[in-house]
Amino acid sequence: MLQVLSQLPGFCHPDLLVGGDTFDDAGVYRLDSERALVLTVDVLTPIAEDPFVFGQVAAANSLSDVYAMGGTPLAALCVLGFPIGEIDNETIRMILAGVWDKVREAGAVVAGGHTTRDMELKCGLAVFGLVHPGQMFTNAACEPGDVLVLTKPLGSGIITTAARAGRAAPEMVAQANRVMSTLNARAAAIAGECGVRAATDVTGFGLLGHTWQMAQASGVDVVLEARQVPLMPGVFELARQNLFPGGSLRNYEFIRSRAVFAQSVPEELRMLLCDAQTSGGLLLAVRGDRAAEVVSRLRKSGVDEAAVIGDVRAGIGMVRLN
Repeated sequence: MLQVLSQLPGFCHPDLLVGGDTFDDAGVYRLDSERALVLTVDVLTPIAEDPFVFGQVAAANSLSDVYAMGGTPLAALCVLGFPIGEIDNETIRMILAGVWDKVREAGAVVAGGHTTRDMELKCGLAVFGLVHPGQMFTNAACEPGDVLVLTKPLGSGIITTAARAGRAAPEMVAQANRVMSTLNARAAAIAGECGVRAATDVTGFGLLGHTWQMAQASGVDVVLEARQVPLMPGVFELARQNLFPGGSLRNYEFIRSRAVFAQSVPEELRMLLCDAQTSGGLLLAVRGDRAAEVVSRLRKSGVDEAAVIGDVRAGIGMVRLN
């Protein structure tokens, strides 16, 4: 897709504050000096067995892109695709009920949507939010001296894949569902109050992939401390069994030539940091003198596993894993 997009002309407009050139989480279009629209769309195949939970996760995943830009969700359009005659009405109702639940929790509304015939079940949202143009987050604003804070543990990709194979304990699946369905609203609000201007959410490209994107977009180097990254309980054992989804394997193949790995970091941990996440946490670049405050406030607000995982240094877009 990157090759295809590189062959198309870009859009240049004085009010297009964030477009596709930095592969950020959402587009941002300025309306006036005080308001800018945050625009995003995301669609998932079933990530949870329970249709209500699937709807919750699909909504939280889409809403997260607005939070990753420092915005507040206003309205959403729901997109639902399914094979005709294979999905019963009650299942569809429960999926949409899960979507509605999370959109309401976000303080937004579902303004409409679209259904389409598809070969497999899919659900997602196009979300519209607002942000002050001078207070938005982007993945291109990291500065040397910043400290990186991650707000959710990793492991949703490998747990959901193991669950499909019947090899994940019920308590692991329950935690993954809880993490994936948790909104990033509180984390984004605290980050904004503490002056954060650089952020992204950790989703399909895994922690290392999204970190590399931030380093590239910001023109800096990033050093991650592998053993400080929060992980969901039990995922290391699943990693030893190589139960990673295909997306995580592709992430590792992509990043291994673009990052420097310390020999002391075991292969399983390298792979877990490439695990493709769904509705993952925010990766925040926090000014060094405010990192302890940010983590303390996050934990006090219920973002219990927020942790400092690395730092930003002058450089050219490299990632090092210690």
